[in-house]
Amino acid sequence: MRPVARREFLRQVSLFCTATTVGGVSARSASALDPIRRNGQPKFKFSLAAYSYRKLLLDKDRDFSLADFIDDCARMQLEGTELTSYYFPQPVTHDTLRALKQQCFRLGLDISGTAVGNDFGFPPGDQRDQQIEDVKRWIEYAEILGAPVIRVFAGHRKGNATPGQTHQRIVSGLEECCAYAGQHGIFLALENHGGPTTTVDGLLALARDVNSPWFGVNLDTGNFHSADIYGDLARVAPLAINVQVKVAVSGPDGQKQTTDFKRLARILREANYRGYIVLEYEEPAAPREACPVYIEQLRDAFSG
Repeated sequence: MRPVARREFLRQVSLFCTATTVGGVSARSASALDPIRRNGQPKFKFSLAAYSYRKLLLDKDRDFSLADFIDDCARMQLEGTELTSYYFPQPVTHDTLRALKQQCFRLGLDISGTAVGNDFGFPPGDQRDQQIEDVKRWIEYAEILGAPVIRVFAGHRKGNATPGQTHQRIVSGLEECCAYAGQHGIFLALENHGGPTTTVDGLLALARDVNSPWFGVNLDTGNFHSADIYGDLARVAPLAINVQVKVAVSGPDGQKQTTDFKRLARILREANYRGYIVLEYEEPAAPREACPVYIEQLRDAFSG
């Protein structure tokens, strides 16, 4: 029998499920989106996002580069390193990309991914074209690096645009860039980060409508702020192709609590997740001292 297309499958799921609609998205159908198919048992590898070292990498008074960050990742015995796009020396050259790729390979590190700071909420015009062009350029860079996935953002509503118009702009931007990404063997992972993706229903509404085999979700554990953070994470976990772990979470009151790594590990095991667990450290303590400690805590929590 011919496989059912993703969009038709999701349409059938939506028609089959009946539930209360919240914000225009059925809570039942949103959590029943087609999960990522994964063979075998859950498998976890560990990486560190260069964003964790942002102050060091942006400090013009310190001689600290992405190459130094990669050396630290190797010292932590990580399997991978995430080379966030913001910290590459400008202009980015192919020689720079190849040199970093060479360094990682010699140190036994995968480049687990990279990230861009895009916004697909712009209406048709020069600004939108520039956003799409930037993502496509980083798709090409990711291919040279050997990075399999790029974390991308949805964007924000602009001017008098309705939520529906914003939704369609974001979906079409993602689909256009995913089509290009597929030509280069790169996945795009939509992060739950602001705008329509602030809530689990907003994120899943976009995920429901993006039709591409090169699309998935970057599950950021610190970016939902509902009364049931772990419940929200569990709803999204089946769609995750990359996981970004913060060391703290906060609910509607904004009060930080230490992330329950063991609970997070259970959620990802239940989703049969196979892939990278990327620490993204955002707390005030010095990252070169703090990150190795949290990496060991993650390894311990995910080993049980």
